Amino acid sequence: MAVRRRQRRGPGGGRALLGAVLWCVWWRAAAERVRYAIPEELGRGSLVGPLARDLGLSADELPARRLRLSEEKQYFTVNEENGNLYVNERLDREEMCGESATCSVSFEVLVHNPLNVFHVEVAIEDVNDNSPVFSKAALDIELTSHPSFSLAIKDSPDGSKPELVLERALDREKQSSFELVLTAVDAGDPVMSGTVQIRVNVTDANDNPPVFEQDRYGVRLREDTPPGSAVLNLSASDADAGSNARITYGFGKMMIKALQKFVVDAKTGSITLQEALDFEETSAFSLAVEAKDGGGLVAHCRVEVEVLDVNDNAPEITILSLSSPVPEDAPVDTVVAVLKVRDRDSGENGQVSCELLGEAPLSIVASPGGSYKVVTASALDREQASEHRVTVVARDRGRPALRSSTELVLEVSDVNDNAPVFEEAAYSAYVAENNAAGALVVRVQARDADAGANGRVSYWLAGGSAGAAGAAPPVSVEARSGALYAQRSLDYEQCREFAVAVRAQDGGSPARSSTATVRVFVLDRNDNAPRVLWPAAAGAGAAAAPGEAAGAPPPFEVVPRSAEAGYLVAKVVAVDADAGRNAWLSYELVQASEPALFRVGPHSGEVRTARAVSERDAAKQRVVAVVKDHGQPALSATATLHVVLAESLQEALPELSERAAGGEAAAAAAELQFYLVLALALLSALLVLSVALLVLARLRRAGPPAVLRCLGAQRFSVAGAAFPADFCEGTLPYSYNLCVAAPARAVPEAAWPPPPPAVPILSAEELLGGDSCEKPSPNSSALVGEAAAVADAPQVCKERPLSVFEPFLKVALFSLVLSGWFQFGVSV
Repeated sequence: MAVRRRQRRGPGGGRALLGAVLWCVWWRAAAERVRYAIPEELGRGSLVGPLARDLGLSADELPARRLRLSEEKQYFTVNEENGNLYVNERLDREEMCGESATCSVSFEVLVHNPLNVFHVEVAIEDVNDNSPVFSKAALDIELTSHPSFSLAIKDSPDGSKPELVLERALDREKQSSFELVLTAVDAGDPVMSGTVQIRVNVTDANDNPPVFEQDRYGVRLREDTPPGSAVLNLSASDADAGSNARITYGFGKMMIKALQKFVVDAKTGSITLQEALDFEETSAFSLAVEAKDGGGLVAHCRVEVEVLDVNDNAPEITILSLSSPVPEDAPVDTVVAVLKVRDRDSGENGQVSCELLGEAPLSIVASPGGSYKVVTASALDREQASEHRVTVVARDRGRPALRSSTELVLEVSDVNDNAPVFEEAAYSAYVAENNAAGALVVRVQARDADAGANGRVSYWLAGGSAGAAGAAPPVSVEARSGALYAQRSLDYEQCREFAVAVRAQDGGSPARSSTATVRVFVLDRNDNAPRVLWPAAAGAGAAAAPGEAAGAPPPFEVVPRSAEAGYLVAKVVAVDADAGRNAWLSYELVQASEPALFRVGPHSGEVRTARAVSERDAAKQRVVAVVKDHGQPALSATATLHVVLAESLQEALPELSERAAGGEAAAAAAELQFYLVLALALLSALLVLSVALLVLARLRRAGPPAVLRCLGAQRFSVAGAAFPADFCEGTLPYSYNLCVAAPARAVPEAAWPPPPPAVPILSAEELLGGDSCEKPSPNSSALVGEAAAVADAPQVCKERPLSVFEPFLKVALFSLVLSGWFQFGVSV
């Protein structure tokens, strides 16, 4: 059952809070048990204790709280004016509890406004108000010798017993009988006593008493054992003969209840049940059985009968109090009824559990002492149910289990506790984009179960995620009808969905309200054409991509002429700002220089070769693909791809240069070539200038000319200059070779040896015809690197002949490669 808890405001909320606090105090106290102890034999009107004060109640509260006792035998009473507990009738502990070691009376105290129950236990203490009593006024004992008696006290499980002990042998001829008086004194205050007369008769000798097989017998009987059932067959034997061996059976001293329940056959010793047993009344019996022979000797044994409980008592339910009607704004766990449940069985047969049957916001809670409270489990709602009927079922744990039930009827009084309730907790609306302003979006509706002004509902927007803070929401709501209208046209690409909170408020005081979330989904329309990301549109008449200069050459793809069918040329990448089918893109080849050479994937946009590339195919190919969405109507865009058929980039450069020959592209290439030629000229000039400066520097030094110094022993004119021997270095596809000798140890010029002999003059062809960096043969006067040891030994270093244009060719080729890569990078 759906229920709601009323939220009070204003002064009424303070009263509810105070009531809740008081209720919490009583609930906490309910779990406690109040205990008193009084002596027995108190008369009517004796004070037991200040019950109201012990329960935490003041004298001013007593008229409204109305204390009442829930007691079966009415041993006690409570004064409604001062709240004291008094004795209602004389208490006799022996009559109330018999021989039990402890004796107490438990009962419940009901307190109203609010309803609660407390448990009270009064212990009855024993006073010495009973004198010892013998079971017989006179005892006949027959002895066979002259009496000389003493008294001995023997402890036994059922109490101390006096025994008359014969100290010396008796002589019947001198004295045939004795009369003794036995006095029993208790330890009470005041001291009480009792007497019994003992008559002892001396007879002939009978020196063999009867003997039982056991001193103690144990028997278990179910309490539903029918009367007349055999309990136990006893048997005793006597070694004497004649009348001295004739045995009769009987009961000794026992409780009256035991004598009423059992009977023993005097001849056979069979014990029989003569009355029905009741475990709840007596759970055990101790039977004292005597066996007497014809000579007067007696044997004793004890039969312990244990009564087994049978689940023969159903639980008893008593309604102690019922609070009806209950206001529907009562807090949870408010006590509405107090029940007393009792099962007279014991063990599992006496363990009781209670439950409520019926659809009601109530629950039952167990309390100490066998009482139960019926409390509200959740908030009540009179508009849903003005009356609750539940059945309290009490069931024990016996086998088979016994149960009893009673019906509770609880009326609910009305308060204004209903807020408007939306038909749906969350609404979803769908609006196509580009809608007209003022179009109906959705209609919400809330209902209030109250009547009059409390049931009139108005609507307004309470917030949401419709836009930035401070911005006007895209929808508005009509206060009376709850209809939401669009304030402006919606754009799916800018806002695909938004949520607003609509609050419904009734006309009550204070007003109650509830909120529902309306989520509006904007439906897409096909108002955006596909946009090609690659290849980017360029060239005349096309819009340049962001960051790309207008008029730039279109990108190209290089496909080797050895490409087979299925070779991936490029991938057309396109996006569509729409969604769903409006954004599903398909690709189609609409134009190509060689239509049979290329194909495009309809879904992937991959441009591949449809067949193997042949030598007859033109080097430059142009492929045009169309990208189309699935909207209604469909929108499309085109992508142009330029393909160059060449095995390598170097092979494709001429074709690329031709492509860039026209317009601003050709001017850019010409300008680039101009700068490359200018750089080449500058590098050549720097090289010539460096060589000239080197020659002049060598000529200024003493010794042979710099041109011939490479052939002499002295290769350096500056002390300290160091180069590795025979150093050769190469760059790019061509190499420049430099041949130098290892540095000699620096010595002053004055210490140098005289100039070497004249070197034969060789022609330029002979000088340039030798191998690069070739050392003299071992037969020469000195080896390369031995200048420090043989300073005047001539050395020969022949270098590979270099063409005058070789450096310029290298620089030009390097510049051409850089230019090609630069153009490729620009196109990419």
